[in-house]
Amino acid sequence: MAEPILSHAPRFLVVRGGAIGDFIVTLPVLQALRAQWPHAVIEIWGYPHIAQLAVAGGWADSVVSLDRADMARFFVPNPEFSESQVATIRSFDLIFNYLHDAVGQVRSNFLLAGARQVISGSPIIKAGHAIPFLLEPLQALAIYETELVPELDLSGEARAEARRHLRQLGLKGRPVAIHPGSGGVSKKWPLAHFVQMIRQCWDAGREVVAIVGEADREEADYFRRNMPELPLLADMSLVELAALLTECQLFLGNDSGITHLAAAVGLPVVALFGPTDPAVWGPRGRGPMRILSAPEGELERLEMSNVWQALEAIRP
Repeated sequence: MAEPILSHAPRFLVVRGGAIGDFIVTLPVLQALRAQWPHAVIEIWGYPHIAQLAVAGGWADSVVSLDRADMARFFVPNPEFSESQVATIRSFDLIFNYLHDAVGQVRSNFLLAGARQVISGSPIIKAGHAIPFLLEPLQALAIYETELVPELDLSGEARAEARRHLRQLGLKGRPVAIHPGSGGVSKKWPLAHFVQMIRQCWDAGREVVAIVGEADREEADYFRRNMPELPLLADMSLVELAALLTECQLFLGNDSGITHLAAAVGLPVVALFGPTDPAVWGPRGRGPMRILSAPEGELERLEMSNVWQALEAIRP
């Protein structure tokens, strides 16, 4: 067990890299800490464009970039720390390290810099779903949460701005949000199938908005050339996208970080899985969830009729 935290307002450091989905499935760790110590100061060392989601949701207070040059000292043998780095590390009551640290180098360096306590959690999921696995290290603090799901509640101001943005796109109500992208080709349902889902939504009288990110150039180009009437959400921060998703009706997407984000804001979600195991990486949230796994992990074999039925089943 870790040493007890005696302060009513402790300072915690949570170190977490990874992609969007990796970070979102770690949100319950922050939620559990905030529930146990409502006045805690929680700092994240991670990637700001992702980790700012936790600040926007009230689960963390600040973010420091892991890409800063001086961060390299925590990853090498026999580092020399500056006085300010030592002071920073010593200011935390407890450090949670969720970086891959196979030989314990990062943990040792935190202790060398004066860390009071370091609790390490592997980012490589070895058993069960990612969320309870990442929560396990908190048992050292007598926190035994296993059923938490990621939650992101954005401010009223952020949601009001999101509604204005949707109106500017010509949307009158709460649209169906569709994200056809993912991190790998094998994790993408065919774009032609997404196009058919969009047209079926239109035929059913539902508004649709498509989400396209930097990695979704092919999909964005197709929509702009062939479906100019389709509103697109592009070129925005994850916090802005989270607020916009909050104002949507439901979500359809592949196994991707954006699907995890939609689940975290509470949307009803239909998630399409190919080669990845949803028992480990399936999105979890407060809203209804339908996860469809493709036959033999081949998404091109996932029938459009099954996807449409799932959308109908979770429609508010």
